[in-house]
Amino acid sequence: MSETMQVATYVDAETHVLSASNGVDYAYRTTGASDGTPLVALQHFRGNLDNWDPALVDALALGRRVITFDNRGVAASSGTTPNTIAQMALDAIDFIDALGVGEVDLLGFSIGSFLAQEIALVRPSIVRKVVLASSAPQGASGMHGWAPEVIDAVGKPETSAADYLGVFFTGSQASRASGQQVAGRVFGARTVDRDAATSWQTRLAQYDAVCAWGQPNHSMLERVSAIDKPVFVAAGDSDPMILPRYSHLLAGLIPDARLKIYPDAAHGFLFQHHAEFAADVDAFLASG
Repeated sequence: MSETMQVATYVDAETHVLSASNGVDYAYRTTGASDGTPLVALQHFRGNLDNWDPALVDALALGRRVITFDNRGVAASSGTTPNTIAQMALDAIDFIDALGVGEVDLLGFSIGSFLAQEIALVRPSIVRKVVLASSAPQGASGMHGWAPEVIDAVGKPETSAADYLGVFFTGSQASRASGQQVAGRVFGARTVDRDAATSWQTRLAQYDAVCAWGQPNHSMLERVSAIDKPVFVAAGDSDPMILPRYSHLLAGLIPDARLKIYPDAAHGFLFQHHAEFAADVDAFLASG
């Protein structure tokens, strides 16, 4: 990946296409210039390249290269979205292999955090460290689908700003004010070369994968204990989509994990607290 592809900010980052060995053409962006380990970001349910908060990506990119991408069948990437976390993870591995950057750090957000866990389990040789944001381990009781008010908000054909704010931020004045700022950055800062919208097929496949991941199965919880990489688990204290208790469970199951719960924050805690979260991620990735 040449230095001419590096840009100053995520809002201005050019969208590139990378053809992988699995036949998928992946849309991706890269921000920041560093000789260190790249940070590959794995997106949330129904999210595309433009659903990352530019302020967070820019803060993370101050010390490293940050790579965001659309997985198979998502938004501008080719193919059809699979309906299992296992296959999504294999597709993400194909993208990482095609990058040719060697070992990477992973930042998985929501459903992306499920992929990050799976990648660390099935292809540990390409993973240095893992950040799991708004996450849960496979097989945890109570994770078989989301609460009706959550999936009604984020899972319907046309979602609204109010739906987004209701799930990603709390009802407090401070959190809602932050949410308005985040929405302005996510939906309004980039005006050209915006990513394609995710399809209804992607929505259905991803939620099928979420429901399968959350089928109660205590024996599946043992798998995550095989992750032998340093892991930073983070969540908002009032997340209605993936309850913070699952972050506590996950951090307890992974041998080398640390945990932080961010106050007055919901599913979008990493956007609301973008400066603090980026600093915490930076400290974690830089630690020995």
